[in-house]
Amino acid sequence: MPDKKSSSIRELFLRNKRGLLTYLTRRVGREDAPDLLQETFVRALRHDGFEAVVDPPAFLQQIAVNLTRDFARRRKTEANCLEFVGDLPEDAPSREVLPDEQFGLEQKTRLLREAMGALPPRCREVFAMFMFEDLPVEEIATRLGISRNVAHKHMRLALQRCRAALD
Repeated sequence: MPDKKSSSIRELFLRNKRGLLTYLTRRVGREDAPDLLQETFVRALRHDGFEAVVDPPAFLQQIAVNLTRDFARRRKTEANCLEFVGDLPEDAPSREVLPDEQFGLEQKTRLLREAMGALPPRCREVFAMFMFEDLPVEEIATRLGISRNVAHKHMRLALQRCRAALD
């Protein structure tokens, strides 16, 4: 038998899915909107204090807004990092990495991994969220329940140690 929280989320889903899907479709497009809609409700289900939320539809809307911001940030990062090989002219130089360059890259990667592994656990967590999830330090602080100053301190330490490892 489903618990009370799941039942209320289900009812809330049935009442609000159309409006949220319309909003998400306008913000991220038809292809990605259903995934973000599902993630909106997954996050609501996982929220420990959901029963105490005064305005559940507004709470869902805020989750959706946050997800669209994260989505836009992730897309921007992907666009900056991706290279489109299909647009190269046929006589373009090869993109293959030379063996000595490959060795240098592997060595730098190893040094960075070691430097990250040597960081204090919370510092490593802040740094990983910043680098791999592309989250702003303020968002990291909120998610981890620490102050912005402490999050910035962890970032400074991580960057100093990673730079030192590469020098």
